[in-house]
Amino acid sequence: MKIMAVDYGDARTGLAVCDRTEFLASPIGTVEEKDFNRLVEKVAYMAVQYEVGEIVVGLPLNMNGSKGPRASLAESFAKALNEATDIPVNMWDERSTTVQAAGYLNETNTRGKKRKKVIDTVSATIILEAYLEFRRKKKERENS
Repeated sequence: MKIMAVDYGDARTGLAVCDRTEFLASPIGTVEEKDFNRLVEKVAYMAVQYEVGEIVVGLPLNMNGSKGPRASLAESFAKALNEATDIPVNMWDERSTTVQAAGYLNETNTRGKKRKKVIDTVSATIILEAYLEFRRKKKERENS
């Protein structure tokens, strides 16, 4: 099943999708939109275009696991996205993905405007990779 990951942001929202075998997570771009409702529409449209069977929205928990204002916004976005599509929407702990994404971009010497443009998409890809790994391990446990 194809799964799309969303790294929700106030101005830029990163998207990534995996192949039907759930093996390869690929970045598909950043949606630059500040209007909440239009962003929901655009992400819902992308989900339909990529024929995904599930959407995973990053949940930015605090390092101690508690929910702050950003987590509440991500949950509101996921709820609105769920209402806008027939596609199941789940939340996934995204703690430290932006830090990881920054590390990857440092390694590739991606700076300035280009970095700003891709960091959310890289974060969405990291969220999706972690979610796919969780699904693989869950299947392995169920099969043993």
